[in-house]
Amino acid sequence: MIRKGKVAFDTAYARDYAQIYGDSARNGTALVMSDRTGQYNYFNPWWHPTWRGGDLHTLQSVTKTVTSVVIGTAVTRGEFPALDTPVLRYFDTTTIANLDDRKRRITIRHLLTMTGGFDWNENTSYSDTMNSTTRMEASHDWVRFTINHPMAEEPGTRWNYNSGGSELLAHIFRGATGVDIEEYAARHLFAPLGITRWFWKRTPNGLVDTEGGLYLESLDLARIWQLFALRGMWGATRVVSEAWVTESVSPLVAISPGPRGAKYGLKWWLYPNPVDPTRLVWAGSGFRGQLP
Repeated sequence: MIRKGKVAFDTAYARDYAQIYGDSARNGTALVMSDRTGQYNYFNPWWHPTWRGGDLHTLQSVTKTVTSVVIGTAVTRGEFPALDTPVLRYFDTTTIANLDDRKRRITIRHLLTMTGGFDWNENTSYSDTMNSTTRMEASHDWVRFTINHPMAEEPGTRWNYNSGGSELLAHIFRGATGVDIEEYAARHLFAPLGITRWFWKRTPNGLVDTEGGLYLESLDLARIWQLFALRGMWGATRVVSEAWVTESVSPLVAISPGPRGAKYGLKWWLYPNPVDPTRLVWAGSGFRGQLP
């Protein structure tokens, strides 16, 4: 907990993850995937929830929020295209399945706001083999799996949680900047904030896992949140623009109906402030209770 720029409270609780998750890691569920010793076995204590028994904690889908922040650094530096750029600019459309005009109209903004319009089912348990993300993570090429999915509706029509769309951002970032998104984060986000230790998991074919693969120390994750509290400035360094911070945590899409319902920005979750209903609390959210 950080208050007025200083750590006000910091604690951790010891857990024996091998004892807690050992039995689950050996069970043949969808979350164990096909390789019971691999990094996509979500109960493998070697990988989850701390990387190889250390103090780098899995962020799971909070990774999506950090990915958006990295994109914001590139936008601020003038090295990333406008968010209304069509996604298919970075694909060979002659190789894409289920190609129609709706898919041609998907933009980077749609991916950032979970409104891509894909026929994607991530509303069931991740242990369900029909869950689209579970099926994606069991495949070799996550980007190909996602971009080949049929469309269900016009992009921008409706919020629908889609981890595959977040993975497309890793492919687009590399195509747009010519730089791996982890390398870019290391230079232009982590370094200015003093973050020196992290691990960023890769997909089976080597692309950065921007939908759930980042591991950080808790204090370093707090640095990223503090960066946004400081409107994108870190000391004398402008890391992300104030305009990017404002748009990121603005209620761009409704997740649930009504004035008290949750909203969504650019990979940021926005909840009603219980103290002041006229304001919103912004957060990240990840599998198995990751909630900074």
